[in-house]
Amino acid sequence: MPRAMQHETDALVLGSGAAGLTAALTAGVAGLRVTVLEKSDRIGGTSAMSGAGTWIPANHHAAAAGIEDNAEAALAYIRAAAPEGWAATEDVLWQRLVEAAPAMLRFVEAHSPLRFALTPEGDPLRHLPGAAPRGRMLSPLPLSRWRAGRFAFRIRKSTIPELFTYHEAVETDLYHHPFRTAWQLWPRLAWRLLTNTRGKGTALVTGLLRGCLDAGVRIETEAQAEELIIDPSGAVTGAVVAHRGARHSILARRGVVIATGGFEWDPEMLARHFPGGADYLGSPASNTGDGHRMAEAVGAALAHMDQATLTPSIPTRKWGRLMARPVPFHTEPNAIIVDRDARRFVNELHFNIGEAIDARDAEGRPLRQPCWVISDARLLDRLPPARWAARADPGWLRRADSIVALAARISLDPAQLQATVARYNAACAAGHDGEYGRPSAADVATSGDRRRRGGLDPIVRPPFLAMPFNRAILGTKGGPRTDAEARVLRPDGSVIPGLFAAGASSANPIGTRGVGTGTTIGPYMTWGYVAGLALARRNR
Repeated sequence: MPRAMQHETDALVLGSGAAGLTAALTAGVAGLRVTVLEKSDRIGGTSAMSGAGTWIPANHHAAAAGIEDNAEAALAYIRAAAPEGWAATEDVLWQRLVEAAPAMLRFVEAHSPLRFALTPEGDPLRHLPGAAPRGRMLSPLPLSRWRAGRFAFRIRKSTIPELFTYHEAVETDLYHHPFRTAWQLWPRLAWRLLTNTRGKGTALVTGLLRGCLDAGVRIETEAQAEELIIDPSGAVTGAVVAHRGARHSILARRGVVIATGGFEWDPEMLARHFPGGADYLGSPASNTGDGHRMAEAVGAALAHMDQATLTPSIPTRKWGRLMARPVPFHTEPNAIIVDRDARRFVNELHFNIGEAIDARDAEGRPLRQPCWVISDARLLDRLPPARWAARADPGWLRRADSIVALAARISLDPAQLQATVARYNAACAAGHDGEYGRPSAADVATSGDRRRRGGLDPIVRPPFLAMPFNRAILGTKGGPRTDAEARVLRPDGSVIPGLFAAGASSANPIGTRGVGTGTTIGPYMTWGYVAGLALARRNR
């Protein structure tokens, strides 16, 4: 590698996802010289691959629609939803989140072409104090990728169709009738193709990228930070970077933001923190925990390393790999989830189904896995993406002419699986799931999302089907612990000067147990905004 070179900037952001770009935008608008480094040759990280559902309480779009909300109600909701014991370390972060999120949204819309709109969804845990029936879920309106200038074709593509917006996916029956929906929407879809316009995560990253470029932010791809630079006082002052065959020392006068994504593509880290691994991963293969290792090397405390965005997904083949495509195939009326003992253990429509699947014993080992979705032939008729998934990964779908034979194929107890299916079929006949309270009819009216099919329909038509339903990880949620200003902390609670973290490479105060569909993107952008504000205030 050529000899080392040295560059200077005010703020150095490692990673180009929603958290990193929001931090860069905030610092750039404040007048700082900002450099964003992206390890891969594509911009946007996991955020670009997402549906870009964005959970922001007490936001101005809700207020404009006449929906009452406030930070106090949102904080009550987060507190009620949180796992036991989390408040001791996370409450101060929750308070900062609900305070900063509305301001972040206003800031982003004021300084980028991004425009958000409310979705029809309410908070999913609507039985909890502070839950809102509508108004906290938003998603970006579509944007032309030409707005990203020279990066127009460098925005990372997704495993989900970004030609549709998040709103269209929620408000139509896209998963069950993809071709009919595309035909109904063809004029707007054709216009998007002609104008290089896309929705979801593509729109999100396009808008943030345009805002950053307009604010003078420098963005470099294929630039991997390898280690952090610290001065004699222990403050972080930059990073050593490998960039297209050259080695650079980039000095950052105000500080460094770690926003490098999760660690799910590092086999050793995944095995250590998620015993049993994952069925499929739905994030960039560059998410290998670089930020975690660099932070730990300078004394950072890591936390929540066993937390992740666990989203029901089917396999798809992208970039020569089998990847996770988020599709809630387990909510079909003729489908149930069983554990390794061939028993149902949860209402299949439970919002935090990933957490239920990932339940662990005192030693951190999975209690339920391997889990399976059990269904019958009608699932393939109702849900075309399931047929596509079976072609992408021939080992994903198991079929048999009887429940007993199906049990043998997936190494479950035949008598127990037969009894479990029989109990479910009896519940369908009675119109009441006495075991787990699954509703007898689809819950569209209250959820506002036609993808949540639900209902009770017996499993009776051969061939019977089994599909693995273990972890599908769209991003881990553990990393360096931070304070309410996104500053990275040591194990003793002291601040590492000059080091900030946001997004999937920080210890997320809202872990696996989400409070809404958008509780990755919304909070990640908010912590990026908080980090950017802190950089702007910091003097060196």
